[in-house]
Amino acid sequence: MAVVPISPTRPRLPAWFKRSLPDNGVSSETDQVVRKHGLVTVCEEATCPNRQECWSKKAATFMLMGHACTRTCTFCDIEWTKNPAPLDPTEPERTAKAIAELNLRFAVVTSVNRDELPDGGAAHFAATIAAIRAKAPGTLIEVLTPDFLGRAESIDTVAQAHPDVYNHNLETIARLYPTVRPQAKYRRSLDLLKRVKDSDPTIFTKSGIMVGLGETDEEIRWLMDDLRAARVDIMTIGQYLRPTLEHHDILRFPTPEQFAQYQAWGKEAGFAYVASGPYVRSSYFAEEVLSGAMTLDDLRS
Repeated sequence: MAVVPISPTRPRLPAWFKRSLPDNGVSSETDQVVRKHGLVTVCEEATCPNRQECWSKKAATFMLMGHACTRTCTFCDIEWTKNPAPLDPTEPERTAKAIAELNLRFAVVTSVNRDELPDGGAAHFAATIAAIRAKAPGTLIEVLTPDFLGRAESIDTVAQAHPDVYNHNLETIARLYPTVRPQAKYRRSLDLLKRVKDSDPTIFTKSGIMVGLGETDEEIRWLMDDLRAARVDIMTIGQYLRPTLEHHDILRFPTPEQFAQYQAWGKEAGFAYVASGPYVRSSYFAEEVLSGAMTLDDLRS
């Protein structure tokens, strides 16, 4: 296995990372609802830099199936475990209740990897989608799923529950998978996205990457071509930010102008929408990103 680039110091963030954060009054309300229903959010577990901004707008990405993952991606701050806890059958209903209480127009639901489960947790995703449809019928739903080890039946289980957006992140270019996503496979992830679109063309498919892990701009363009070959509709591109000094090093900081160039390349490649910027994450302003590809009224008609 290739050596993961790690340095003993944290690089200084460029000037364009400075920004003002909103008042945390509404953010506290979101926090209270999350706590009330005993839920886990990727906003907290992955140390997302956008948490306060998103929570102030009553937006959160709910993380199913526990707070510990069965994989060891070198960019991620989520806890790793060999022996995850059993699934909680009440979690889909509790998630739906929180979404209804927050009166969300758009909900994002993701999960840790649960490779020890026969279906990787696909039925749990489907149950959560069904519960949200029952409790909050006006809410649009985006799922961000693991690769389910490429199991076709698991992918189909989630797709047949008909989320409005099916997201699965490539995270990085193919060459870096052995160091960044050692238990994943680049082609397997592309095949998942293609299978979803082939099985139900009305579902918007989406994928995202981080830059700063060692990729080149040429490799980003190749990745865009691969995603379009899989008929992916929406792409997100953001800056990798190192959670701790034990994680993969940050190898570059593309400028805002470079991020604008990535967006232009994505439009040329044929994506319906590309969100590209230093603070962009796959779930960041997910409703606005989808609206950029297709208006909400069109989706509901």
